Amino acid sequence: MTTKTQPEPAKGKTKVLIVDDHPVVRQGLVRLIELQSDLCVCGEAANAHEALKAIETLKPDVAIVDLSLDKDLGGIELIKDIKTQFSQLPVLVLSMHSESVFAERMLRAGAKGYVMKEEAPETMLTAIRRVSDGKIYLSDNMSTKILSGLVKGQPATDKLPAERLSDRELEVLELIGRGLGTSQVAKKLHLSVKTIETHRAHIKEKLQIENASELLQYAIEWVQSKNLM
Repeated sequence: MTTKTQPEPAKGKTKVLIVDDHPVVRQGLVRLIELQSDLCVCGEAANAHEALKAIETLKPDVAIVDLSLDKDLGGIELIKDIKTQFSQLPVLVLSMHSESVFAERMLRAGAKGYVMKEEAPETMLTAIRRVSDGKIYLSDNMSTKILSGLVKGQPATDKLPAERLSDRELEVLELIGRGLGTSQVAKKLHLSVKTIETHRAHIKEKLQIENASELLQYAIEWVQSKNLM
């Protein structure tokens, strides 16, 4: 069990739950947050199962969720579950993945903000405070991109190929690009092999890819180009 509960927070402070499967990342966030006069860490969790239990028990004011949880549900599925079970809890996504690919998806899933791990500590603190106040946090560049698309009424056909995929199809594409075979992807996502084969077929159709070898090559190049390795 990796869940950690911090000492009872001081009254009036914003309680933050950290969900990340890397202890070093959690420790760094704890140190950063605990230095703030208005914030405190109420608990930590290493996977989706622990996170949902911690939310129910600790009643945090905001949850920081790593997009790439390695066990149980992935980050995006956890965000959807939080939205369903704890609709009032704002979620801030922390990720090493390209904002241009995932930020809009995370907002649709129910997150209130998206911060890349390479950002400065001050940016993280700004994002925490903004989402805890009920606002949305994105970088200026990403905000401009999303608003521009809305203003132009940009249709799905104008999107980059990978952006046409569903959330699950994008997860499958990423795992293929990381070198996992169909049965390994099925095990990782707790789905049947037949379901993964269906997702693969839909991916090929949407990306206009002819065969498995082309799909593998595309997936590898996509993962590398988006700094997902």
